[in-house]
Amino acid sequence: MTGFDVVIVGAGHGGAQAAVQLRQLGFGGSIAIIGDEPELPYERPPLSKDFLAGDKDFARMMIRPATFWAERNVAMLTGARVTKVDPEARTVTTEAGELHGYGDLIWATGGSPRRLSCEGHDLAGIHAIRTRADVDLLKTELAGATQIAVVGGGYIGLEAAAVLSKLGKSVIVLEAMDRVLARVAGPALSHFYEAEHRAHGVAIHTGVMVTAISGENGRATGVVLADGTRIAADIIIVGIGILAAVAPLLDAGAAGGAGIGVDVDDHCRTSLPHVFAIGDCAAHDNAFAGGDHIRLESVQNANDMATTVARLLTGNPRPYHAVPWFWSNQYDLRLQTMGLSSGHDASVLRGDVASRSFSLVYLKAGRVIALDCVNAVKDYVQGKALVEAGAMIDPVALADASLPLKTWHPG
Repeated sequence: MTGFDVVIVGAGHGGAQAAVQLRQLGFGGSIAIIGDEPELPYERPPLSKDFLAGDKDFARMMIRPATFWAERNVAMLTGARVTKVDPEARTVTTEAGELHGYGDLIWATGGSPRRLSCEGHDLAGIHAIRTRADVDLLKTELAGATQIAVVGGGYIGLEAAAVLSKLGKSVIVLEAMDRVLARVAGPALSHFYEAEHRAHGVAIHTGVMVTAISGENGRATGVVLADGTRIAADIIIVGIGILAAVAPLLDAGAAGGAGIGVDVDDHCRTSLPHVFAIGDCAAHDNAFAGGDHIRLESVQNANDMATTVARLLTGNPRPYHAVPWFWSNQYDLRLQTMGLSSGHDASVLRGDVASRSFSLVYLKAGRVIALDCVNAVKDYVQGKALVEAGAMIDPVALADASLPLKTWHPG
């Protein structure tokens, strides 16, 4: 058995940031990162954008070069999946049977893509976009494909649709809800993106349910909808969210739910002693969601939670309190989101949608809770202070795009 002062399970953004922050804050103990992929930590957002398009080499996606980890004495245990946690012995066990002891454990595993559960879900030619291996496999099949069905109209599905459309593929997006981006944005933004994709030749179908995948010789050949419609497809991409990868923690007695996440407090502590969880897999009470218990799937959340744990372990604790932010690149549109719009009861448009540069400001009980900014960087940057303060602004004045949002900055 090998032992480390801190073992980090998960080599994504959160896991990497935890190790980086520990060293930057002066932590002198031993650190190991255990990741189930063969690669060192790399950026995930480009997978459905630049990397899929072939515009970004994998080497440019590395969070830090290999020399960085070696110079800071961070042991990188790649290609190892942790399957068991023993909180009493303070050990983790990998799928290969390797045992590693820890003083403190940071769980940063993210999640696995939700899979279709219908007939034909296990046929070849059905792809997720979560890891480098996922996209490498998808890219090998693209050359021989002309028709592609994307199941799911969230960020991943729409980003992939934009890339594949630019590559000359015939793309159809199938979304179960009545609009794309329904879980993360208001109707106005959804309709804008639906129109943009259609203008680029992508077919968008909302309110449709996939009930089966048709196939031939073990390979998917199309999608069958609830109304009996059959859609031919050479490749099917599924982007319908993730399931939090927390089974070993739950098996060890941690509070949480299968696929839902492991519960953490405002210092990212689980209910198990000396065990923390951060990033996509960590369910927490979020002040910017009205105190609701949620998971946030974002680089920001992973990095900020990692910093929260590193501060605690180095004797300078600060509760997690960070404004959520997200981004999405589709075609020549850069969507930047500040805050969480769920639960809003009003929205204000700043700018002209037709100009393809505008912002939507979301209000709840008169207070600013979030912004969606399309090619509007100034609003995005200046809007953070308004979300943090829950600013109350006259909607008529807020709609005047000639007035910069910093006009209403507190103080």
